[in-house]
Amino acid sequence: MNKFLNILQGICYILIIIGALNWGLVGTMNFNLVEYFFNQGVVTRTLYIIIGVAAIISIILTAKYTMDNREY
Repeated sequence: MNKFLNILQGICYILIIIGALNWGLVGTMNFNLVEYFFNQGVVTRTLYIIIGVAAIISIILTAKYTMDNREY
């Protein structure tokens, strides 16, 4: 199970990086890379949802790891 969580965390980090880079491009150059490749529509919206879910999963896994490895 631990190997699965490591793989899941890696996938989530990659998706979060893609989302962050896209927002960086939108903020600095007003260029949306996701819409450039997929146009506006269902695919773009789905990708945004997947990236948001990846962020939530990453937060949960990081919190779990932090709670499990506390030192008092």
